Amino acid sequence: MKTITSRDNAQYKELAKLAGSQQARRKAGRTLLDGVHLCQAFLQLRGVPEQCVVSESALHNPEVMEIVGQLESQRAHVLALPDALYNGVSQVEHGVGVMFLIETPERAVTAPVSVSAVLLDGVQDPGNVGSILRSAAAAGIRQVYCSAGTAFCWSPKVLRAAMGAHFVLDIFENVDLAGLVRAAKVPTLATSGYATQRLYDVDLRQPVAWLFGHEGQGVADDLLSMATHQVVIPHLGQVESLNVAACAAVCFFEQVRQNQT
Repeated sequence: MKTITSRDNAQYKELAKLAGSQQARRKAGRTLLDGVHLCQAFLQLRGVPEQCVVSESALHNPEVMEIVGQLESQRAHVLALPDALYNGVSQVEHGVGVMFLIETPERAVTAPVSVSAVLLDGVQDPGNVGSILRSAAAAGIRQVYCSAGTAFCWSPKVLRAAMGAHFVLDIFENVDLAGLVRAAKVPTLATSGYATQRLYDVDLRQPVAWLFGHEGQGVADDLLSMATHQVVIPHLGQVESLNVAACAAVCFFEQVRQNQT
């Protein structure tokens, strides 16, 4: 275990830059997983991180020490910081005091969609994106394709909202969704508040590509026109529409329900 005590340390400056700048994270191809749950999920599903960073006070926490012990047994890099320095890079208020530095995978689309997948067209809110990833993983969906206008999936807010779902998903970013839809080997279902076909009237006992759009404008018109089905989720009460993350969860688990009956 190495200890850093100065804000002027080059390694610390790099951590601070990654913590505070999405541009820096994209450029470096690295990000930070903050918190015990995310670190435990990464260890279990992906293995050893590039580096583990802990606060001095966290070294008295049994869960953190279990993580550190696992890493040290595998000769992984562990960096200890005084609490003040750690809090300078952590974006979790009142967190436990452990984070991982990891590489963010870059995947290129090499084959048409042939299994159930999620297509996100300009979904901008990190919380919504993370919730959709979490619901997709829980429903057994493994592929997620994001347009250039969608929130960066490896940002801290998306990571926290997804609660480890990233590590069981294949996530593709900056994807040409129109080309993907045209080449898809499975039906594409787009949600729209103006659709006439109800979600519950569609046969979902086969793989489908779910297409969800921007929180305010919905799926872009050109993509909407290309979809195999445009579906609406019926709802009661005086509200205009469902939140996109709630909408996605309803869709995924209607598919799960149909495949279990």
